[in-house]
Amino acid sequence: MTQSLAALATEKSDPRYSEIDTLPTEEIVRLMNTADTAVPAAVATAGPAISTAIDGIAGRVAAGGRLLYVGAGTSGRLAVLDASECPPTFGTAPELVQGIIAGGETALVRSVEGAEDDAEAGAAEIRGRDVGPLDSVVGISASGQAPYVVAAVAEARRRGALTVGLACNTGTPLAAEAEHAIEVVVGPEVVTGSTRLKAGTAQKLVLNMISTITMIRCGRTYGNRMIEVSTSNSKLVDRAARMVAEITGSDALVAGGVLREAGNDVKTAVVMIERGLGADDARSLLAAHGNRLGSALRREGQDA
Repeated sequence: MTQSLAALATEKSDPRYSEIDTLPTEEIVRLMNTADTAVPAAVATAGPAISTAIDGIAGRVAAGGRLLYVGAGTSGRLAVLDASECPPTFGTAPELVQGIIAGGETALVRSVEGAEDDAEAGAAEIRGRDVGPLDSVVGISASGQAPYVVAAVAEARRRGALTVGLACNTGTPLAAEAEHAIEVVVGPEVVTGSTRLKAGTAQKLVLNMISTITMIRCGRTYGNRMIEVSTSNSKLVDRAARMVAEITGSDALVAGGVLREAGNDVKTAVVMIERGLGADDARSLLAAHGNRLGSALRREGQDA
């Protein structure tokens, strides 16, 4: 059941900040920083729910499914941000992790009034992307009540997708519609109702976990290294070469040369050096091991 906004923790006014407009700037900075320190603890409390959701998502992504985030306003912008960072960080195809915001691309830079209230548009987005049982849909709403997000999650669940509801209040319609409810209760904001503050920070932290740990579970890192990094500029090419050198213990010049032979693919370059193979054979070996570097580097007889 939808609660009145005034009853939500994210909408309450905190008396500690009732006179911030009269305070020196340095004091406001201190107050905001202190308020933000409560966010990681709130996320930690939701740790078990976050972990369970990620395991479900990772299993579906590994089986060929997609991860879709759905949000409105700040939550939607955070959704699009996290999704857009996955291709350069983890070498994913753009369609693997998708961010959907109420109001479309225009809403990324300018508020689209009423978009979050359009429940049918949220459901239509899910239908239009042909969401199915292999997919995972994460609805994000600080209040947990945005009709666009709630309807999108409800439609996704109806179609058999794994569904997650990420909110900063408890007992919300979003939590009720989702298979997995993640409730990160951060309390009132420094500026009453401005959920781009603590609530936004909490959502960003959880989305960081969802995308990053899903990619770790799917073999898109080696240790803590971004081995699927997209080498789309000179900085990233240099980062890739340093990774190859660090993993293999090779000289930086040697690592850079092999990386070029490997078409700037870190995993291929590492296998070439470690297994003494040419680029094509290295790619074949990786393919035989599900494109997982750790598996490809284990020699026969080694423990899995």
